[in-house]
Amino acid sequence: MDTNDIRFFEVGPRDGLQNESRVLSCADRVAMIEKLVDAGVRDVEIGSFVHPRWVPQMAQTDEVARQITRREGVRYWALVPNLKGLERAREAGVEHVAVFMSATEAHNQSNLNRSLDESLAALKRTTEAAVSEGMVVRAYISTVFGCPFEGDVDFARVLEIGEELLGNGAEHLSLGDTIGAGTPLQVGQGCARAVQHFGVERVALHLHDTQGLAVASALMAYQAGVRLFDGAVGGMGGCPYAPGAAGNLASEDLVNLLLSMGARVDADLSALCEVTGWLSEEVGLSVRSRYYPYWRSQQEQDT
Repeated sequence: MDTNDIRFFEVGPRDGLQNESRVLSCADRVAMIEKLVDAGVRDVEIGSFVHPRWVPQMAQTDEVARQITRREGVRYWALVPNLKGLERAREAGVEHVAVFMSATEAHNQSNLNRSLDESLAALKRTTEAAVSEGMVVRAYISTVFGCPFEGDVDFARVLEIGEELLGNGAEHLSLGDTIGAGTPLQVGQGCARAVQHFGVERVALHLHDTQGLAVASALMAYQAGVRLFDGAVGGMGGCPYAPGAAGNLASEDLVNLLLSMGARVDADLSALCEVTGWLSEEVGLSVRSRYYPYWRSQQEQDT
């Protein structure tokens, strides 16, 4: 990977939608994914195969996976909670899956009703099964920079969990600031440790903008060597099992930052803003992007 190249993961169709009060139709979810791919996104999380009783916004992910038009060079990811979810993903034609657990016992119990050791054992089975079928796995670790129940998180424990998840066969880790508790300095220092420990191609960052510091944290992470970043178009999202979690770092805010640093990103900034406008004006979702209003004002001046 060239030091200026960014691999950008668009998680809006999953993490962005899962905390919305509205449940989008299958058709709207498919349209959202295809608009993002039209905008140049090459890694997109299309949904999750959790039980709809727990996350009703993610019902019909099977149908979404079947209806999207697969484009060459695009990786379509889906979250799988266990072996049953993995089987559903495989049957729907998904080849790239994400597994997840927390860095703290309390949040893991709240989110998954399991201890950390139980989750590690379950994810080992799921990851190994996925890899054996030729699937690619990314692993999320939540509450890396702060937990709503336990407060500060020991980053050495994060590295230990990451070691196990990668050892199971995950391609890379996505370090999640699930409630946006991290400060830019803390995020930068943690990311530097992770990159040094695992290597630049195995560390992604997933930020939430609770304190309005996500862009600053992304900058610190970039300077620490991170080149894989998650974002959600429009800044949508949150976590139903993390009290106080705000929306994700908006994709357009992230891409604007990275481009300003001279990085190369596949996604087109203006086209991402067009997707945000569609979600806001036609679908009726609330967007929290900082860059989008500026882009919109520039468009109006040019017409």
